This record gives sequence, C-alpha cells and structure tokens, in this order.
Amino acid sequence: MSFKSVNPVTAETIKEYASHTQPQVAEIISDAEDAFQSWKRTSFDERSKLMNRVAALLEERKDKLAELMTQEMGKTLKEGRSEAEKCAWVCRYYASHAENFLKDKQLESDASNSYASYQPLGVLLAIMPWNFPFWQVFRFAAPSLMAGNTALLKHASNVPGCASAIETLFRDAGFPKHVFQNLFISSENVEDVIADARVKAVTLTGSTRAGKSVAATAGKYLKKCVLELGGSDPYIILDDAPLKFAVEACVTSRLINAGQSCIAAKRFIVTEKNYDSFVQGVVQAMKEKVMGDPRVESTDIGPQARADLRDELHEQVAKSIDAGAKPLLGCEVPPGAGSFYPASVLANVQPGMPAFDEELFGPVAAIIKAKDKDDAIRLANKTVFGLGAAVFTADEKEGERIAREELDAGCCFVNDFVRSDPRLPFGGIKESGYGRELSLWGIHEFVNVKTVYVK
Repeated sequence: MSFKSVNPVTAETIKEYASHTQPQVAEIISDAEDAFQSWKRTSFDERSKLMNRVAALLEERKDKLAELMTQEMGKTLKEGRSEAEKCAWVCRYYASHAENFLKDKQLESDASNSYASYQPLGVLLAIMPWNFPFWQVFRFAAPSLMAGNTALLKHASNVPGCASAIETLFRDAGFPKHVFQNLFISSENVEDVIADARVKAVTLTGSTRAGKSVAATAGKYLKKCVLELGGSDPYIILDDAPLKFAVEACVTSRLINAGQSCIAAKRFIVTEKNYDSFVQGVVQAMKEKVMGDPRVESTDIGPQARADLRDELHEQVAKSIDAGAKPLLGCEVPPGAGSFYPASVLANVQPGMPAFDEELFGPVAAIIKAKDKDDAIRLANKTVFGLGAAVFTADEKEGERIAREELDAGCCFVNDFVRSDPRLPFGGIKESGYGRELSLWGIHEFVNVKTVYVK
C-alpha cells in the first residue's frame, strides 16, 4: 500500500509515499520509547531552544509549506502562509510557558510536604486530519513535546507530503532523533499501535465517527484519549446586533479554508427583526467571494480537498433543498476540472434537514429564522454537536451571559467568530469530543498528575 498526494485542482498525482510495514512500525515505536527515556530528562531550557528553532524554520519556510498545503489539499496560498505563522506562534507560546505550566503545585495536607508534580506520560499517538495539516499537528506537538513526551503522527492519507515536511522541521531544528516520527499506516492498523504497551495515550482530531472508533479502541486498552471532533456551530444574531459587522464576521468564518473547518460558522440563527436584512447581506457578501485557483492571491475559495468530499457536501445540500430549504446562491456543482464547490446560501433551514442536523464541511451558509432570543438559543442548542458558538448583540453583558450560561459548546464568543488561540483552551462537548487542547489545559492533558507526599 502507498499514500498518494493528489492535487485537488487538477486531480493529478503529485507523489506517492510507501506505507510502513509491521516490522517498521514496531521499530518506530521502540525508537520513540528509547528517545523518551532521555528526552524526559532534557531541561526545559533545552526543549525551549529547540522549539523556538522550529518556530523560526516555520517562518523561514512558510512560502514552501503553503505551496505544499495548496498542492495536497487545496488551501489558498495566503491561508497556508497564515497557518505556518500560527504554528510558529504555538511553538513559541509553549517554549515560553511550559515550564511554568508544569511547576509543582504545593498542596495542604497532614504531611510535612505534599504537592502535585506533572510528569510526562511517554509515547503519544496523534491521529490528525487534512484540513489544517500543519496547525492541527503543532497544537498537539508543541505542548506534548515541551512536557517531555515523544510523539508518533498518523496523518490523513491525502497529506503525506505535509506529514513528511513536519517531521523534517523537527529534525532540522535539532530535536533528538525519534522524538517526533511519522507513521505511514492505514486506519485499519491504528488499533495495533494503540494496543502497544509502549504507547501511553492517543489524541484525534477528525470526524465524530472516527472519534467514536478511536475512543472505543483507547477504552479497550485503557489509554488516555483526547478528541476534537466535528461541529455545527450556531451563530445567533439578535435584534440589536451590529448587522453589518455580524454579516462580515459570519461570512469570514463560514469561508475560512473553503468552509472546511470544524469551528467554522455553520448555522446562522437570526431573529425575525433582522432576518431579511441578514439574508440579503450574506448573499451579497458571499457572491463577492472569488472561487478559483488557490495559487492565485486574489482567490478567496479554493477547491474542496477531495472530489468525494465535495460530492458528499452537495448531497447534503440537495437533500436539504428537497426538504424545503431555499437555495439563494450557489448550491450547484460547477462544471470543469477540480473538486470545487461555490459559496452557497440556504435559507428557510429547519430542524430535520441535513443543513441543520449535520456538519456541512464546505462553503455553505445555513440560515434559520428564530422568533426571538429564547427561540434562537433553543435552536442553537438543538444539535448533537458542541464545539463552538457565537452571539452578536449590542448588549455586551447580555451577550456574555448567553455565551457563559446558555450556549452548549466548549468555545463561546461574543461579537466575533470562533477561532483557536494558543492562549485559550480549545475543545468541545457532546459529539464534538472531550478533553482540551492549547493553553494551560492542553499541556496538562498528557502528563501524569502525580501526588508526592512526604511525612
């Protein structure tokens, strides 16, 4: 078996990568375990120096890395450069803060000295998706390696070049050999890796279906697991919302990465007062976005990462229209080569339609009318997902109350679109997964919180 890198614009094969055999996988895991024995004793100063070198290389190579992302999954060059820069940010963040985050915490007891100590677990397995092929990896790798763990990466099968480039970045930065390694294996072989006694934990970013499978396997072998899964993020537009700004923020969020983002705005829930104006504004703003070659700087929307993903998206749109949703823009597969799907708007979306109930992983805005604020909150929470949510209102205190107390999601924003930030914990609830990445909480996921008691 091999992994093919295929250009979603031309459908041409760029390169093939040989998969690892079972003996090779066993050797890679053994090397990772051996590397852990010395890496866990490496000082924070030394780890920080190496992580800062990775950050510098990401910035130096951002143009080439962006080109690689564009070739393998269709991301626009400007978005690819931004992704590389964000990866450098998370590397520097943990290089600066990891030691403080992992300081012993003194605890009161009847001992003469008692405290919690944060110790690395060992070899970690990361199963990562194609949509942000560098960022998803680095937001796991930076805290995990700074904590003293070693890492194995099973990346998505359609971005093997990105996986290889990430391993090269760590090697070129001077990280000890085998601290970070790729595994070119199929999904069918993942259980064998999780089952290996030397692998201590697993993290997955991907679909809810994949998350359930990995969680079941991790549970079977009693391995720690963190899951960041799909979302159908609701954005509530209240009567007093700053409408022009809300439209701009919603459209920006919906079209990031051609709509292929777990935390992109997916369902726009608008109270009756603003519904017609909001619909008109979104249609106009979406209409102005340029779909085309992701290598061209003026392009706003590149192709979907694969043709089968584009076709699945269109099927969800078509079923929603058949159920009564009103297509106002796009909603048709364009002719010609490439797995493109246009900026699209569906109005009159209702519960029971795929556009309401499922995650639309592409540039499709689903607009829903709510009677009032309470109805909008009800509709926002009427989902199996719980990753991100946002509310737009001129009443900042009320917006904060809704975000804090009413919305069922892991990340709730007021008057802005949801995004990940190294300084803030990130993750979801319900079928959007569990555990947290980033910030203090992210680095604490994969350490042993060890109680030390001295009488």
